[in-house]
Formats: sequence, C-alpha cells, structure tokens
Amino acid sequence: MNVRYGARAYARVGIESGVMSANPHKLIVMLFDGAAGFIRAARLHMQAGQVAAKGEAISKAIDVVGGLSSALDHERGGELAGRLESLYDYISDLLLKANLENSVARLDEAERLLADIASAWREIGEAAAEPVDG
Repeated sequence: MNVRYGARAYARVGIESGVMSANPHKLIVMLFDGAAGFIRAARLHMQAGQVAAKGEAISKAIDVVGGLSSALDHERGGELAGRLESLYDYISDLLLKANLENSVARLDEAERLLADIASAWREIGEAAAEPVDG
C-alpha cells in the first residue's frame, strides 16, 4: 500500500512540475493526455463492473473536455473554434451516454475523436517549433 501511495505521489509531483514549466501549447497536450487516461480508466472500470469508479473516471474526462472547450479563443479562432466547441460538446455527450449505457463503443468513439484532435494539435506544435529557413 505504501509503495502504491509513493508512486502516486511521485507521479503527481511529476505532473505538477510539468504543468509549472509548460507553455500553453504543452498544457493543452497534457489535457488531451489526461482525458485519454480517464477514458482508458473508465473502460477498465466498466469492464470490471466497478460502477462508481467508472462514473468518476468519465466525470473527470468530461471535466477535461470542458476545460478544452473553455480554452477556445472564439475571437481569434473564428469558425474553427466554433466547430471545435461543437465537437467537444459531442464528445461530452458521448461520454455521458457511455456512462449511462455502459457503452464501450461510445468510449471508443470519444477517445478516437480526442486522439484525432490531439494529433493535429501536436503537429501544430511541432511545426511551430521548427526553425524557419530564411
């Protein structure tokens, strides 16, 4: 039990350190990673019949998706921000229905959609970090 607690504390320190030193782009990547982790945990809890733990993991995933949505800049993002907001709303709805229906398929779809957005976000970060030839 102490080893497990120590491992969690160490991981929490690592995450907190990462957050403190991360740029805004990296923070968004961390949110995507967190949502994916909560969805994976929810799937495991669902398969194990652990209703309360499943609900808690899905609730955390929905909170993260809400955070991603609230981070959108509609003024600078225009139509794209609006489309992403609609997609985040759809993903939150999928997660809610996955919880209510015990649907692994809905979890899978939510995870896939978030992974697609995260992949595009990572590519944007990589492109921005590349030196400009000139």
